[in-house]
Amino acid sequence: MNSPRRILAVTHKELRQLRRDRLSFGMIVGIPVVQLLVFGYAINTNVRDLRAGVVDQAGTTASRNVIAAIAATQVARPLARASSPAELEEMLRTGAIDAGIVIPADYSRRVARREFPAVQILVDGTDTAVAGALQALARMPPPIDAPLLPQQDQVAAASDGAVGSDPAAGFLSILVLFNMEKRSAVSVVPALIGVILTMTMVLFTSIAIVRERERGTLELLITTPVRSVELMLGKIIPYVLIGATQLSIVLFLGSHLFAVPVRGSLVDLYLAGLAFITANLALGLLFSTIARTQFQSVQLAFFIFLPSILLSGFMFPFSGMPGIVQKLAEILPLTHFNRLSRGILVRGATLYELRHEVAPLGIFFIVVLALALARFRKRLD
Repeated sequence: MNSPRRILAVTHKELRQLRRDRLSFGMIVGIPVVQLLVFGYAINTNVRDLRAGVVDQAGTTASRNVIAAIAATQVARPLARASSPAELEEMLRTGAIDAGIVIPADYSRRVARREFPAVQILVDGTDTAVAGALQALARMPPPIDAPLLPQQDQVAAASDGAVGSDPAAGFLSILVLFNMEKRSAVSVVPALIGVILTMTMVLFTSIAIVRERERGTLELLITTPVRSVELMLGKIIPYVLIGATQLSIVLFLGSHLFAVPVRGSLVDLYLAGLAFITANLALGLLFSTIARTQFQSVQLAFFIFLPSILLSGFMFPFSGMPGIVQKLAEILPLTHFNRLSRGILVRGATLYELRHEVAPLGIFFIVVLALALARFRKRLD
């Protein structure tokens, strides 16, 4: 028969062991507290303050009132000016803005004669949540101070078929670029590349050195002429090849099974993937110098994995997060790779045009690898 005394003895032993394991105890308390605070403030499905560019070819008080009315909805925040719709589309393609507002030169005449749509909004369709939020603006009526034709002219125009039956219908038209069908796969699959690489690269390398330590082979490596930086780089290189293989698999399946377009250069995508993979591998090595067991390595990997998914714009719109959370998300490599993969694959942007997203990955790799090397020497000297 099972003895309650023996069961309690084993339970007491496990509790004492957990108490001595400071890292595991800290994770038990820290994971729910940190993630509740971060995600509770960050996750917001109501998209607000989308970056918008404006082409105001009318340049009148009425057209400026339209811009003010759109800004008042808090869905879009006009912050850039363009001289033509073509320039606005180029800004969308490079990821400088999320939406573009085009007001034609004959805006006042269109509104006066109720020739709608009078305003067009261009939307980056690589994020379906953003496109859906801006779609709500299509129901926005004309500003109340919009110019109107005299009553007799409205009747005459209506008899000519120039005036719509519903004055508010179709005042704004929404044109979704790069994903006109608004298919979720076009938005999700490019981002999934980064999610899969984050999970595997951080997890694999975080276990690598810990496994060597548990098996007793790490001490043998230390006695060889291999220097610390050489050991670290030697650990990274095989996983770079694994990461490139995973990228190829996801890209092939996404293109053939989900019809995800490949509008940009594959060379640019693989170079961006290389920067992202090395950044995650460096993070995994840092975790391996902190953890003492493989179980702790897994805990640390998932500690960074969940914030990466939820704060990078993969599941929830980045623009809907508070400013302080957005700054925190800018530290995560997945945030930048999501923009790179969607920009190159779906919008056809070049790596040079998206270089501002590559630089943070390089900085992250250098800083984290330096920390890993410092901790590695400190633990094994």
